[in-house]
Amino acid sequence: MSTPTPYAPSGSEPFHRQLSPTCGLRVSPIALGTLTFGRGEELTHMGDVDAAGAAEMLARAREAGVNLIDTANLYGNGVAEEVVGDALTKLDHAEDFLIATKARMVIGDAPNDGGASRWHLLREVDRSLSRLGRDHIDLFYLHQWDGQTPLEETLETMDTLVRAGKIRYYGVSNYMGWQLQKALRVCEANGFIKPVSQQILYSAYTRTAEYEQIPSALDAGISTQPWSPLNMGLLTGTWRRGRQPEGPSRLKDGTGQEMRVPDWDRLHDVVDALEEVAGRHDGATIPQVALAWTLTRPGVHNAAVAARNLEQLEDLLGYAELQLTAEDLATIDRVGRPEVIYPHWHQADMAAERLGPADEDIIGTIGEQVAEQFGARS
Repeated sequence: MSTPTPYAPSGSEPFHRQLSPTCGLRVSPIALGTLTFGRGEELTHMGDVDAAGAAEMLARAREAGVNLIDTANLYGNGVAEEVVGDALTKLDHAEDFLIATKARMVIGDAPNDGGASRWHLLREVDRSLSRLGRDHIDLFYLHQWDGQTPLEETLETMDTLVRAGKIRYYGVSNYMGWQLQKALRVCEANGFIKPVSQQILYSAYTRTAEYEQIPSALDAGISTQPWSPLNMGLLTGTWRRGRQPEGPSRLKDGTGQEMRVPDWDRLHDVVDALEEVAGRHDGATIPQVALAWTLTRPGVHNAAVAARNLEQLEDLLGYAELQLTAEDLATIDRVGRPEVIYPHWHQADMAAERLGPADEDIIGTIGEQVAEQFGARS
């Protein structure tokens, strides 16, 4: 049995889908990430795509139906946003693109150069708008949790920005499940406009989000947008047992903070599985399979992917031609499953007859793991 990759531009299935069940914005299944955009002077290990190269990539992405650009004030300390703004001036249909950007990370040495305070967020939104050359941001993410600024202050600022028209929608990024739920409760208690999506690290290898982050979002009607579903290049096939990429690499040339890898053996097993699945489909590549798998996961409505050049982007766009079978999905799922932990195994054992929509897929999968590892429950 064949399971079509969601949002593939074929047949009568619509290509663009709602960003989230709780908002009406329609986006493409992938967003073009801009961590690789720069001028050859900032974050060069990530990439140095200039405005001309970015315009070429954006034009190709638009041809493929991509309508969302993902950037952040952190990327090159604002340089990526400047490159996006410059690149869009070179396109005939720049208005067709939606832009997502972010703030909260520390971007300077001054005491208020980071965090989710009203002061910092209002300043950074204005700076982003100036760099992007736009009068509004379509989707704004709180880039990380801030445990010192009162959530009421942060979320009132988001509410103010939406009502003022400076941002259209907002979401949270890298929040734990309880932090997302707390944010939603604060919004409800104060009548603030709620976040509509979360952006988190999630991939065929990095699946710990299945413990709490994804079920929490599913329960709240919040969509999940994985960032780096290729794990900063680790799932492209260039990192293999005993071998690293020969050319430039975001991880090989970086500090190590970009992506923590607690289990290299399991990562290599996942890459082997992706390669096995790719071999079942004529012309398919490991990155295409990794991206297509991610887009089949519960709650995932869109994924942000970046490319160093047009060739890499062209390869990634091939994901839409893939139709992963149930066997393909099982091959990848088996090797990438996160460790069975409490209380998840306990719920799989003792509460499986009353699972809800937010946990039936995750707890159901864990139930299969428990049976395989410890034997079926009598």
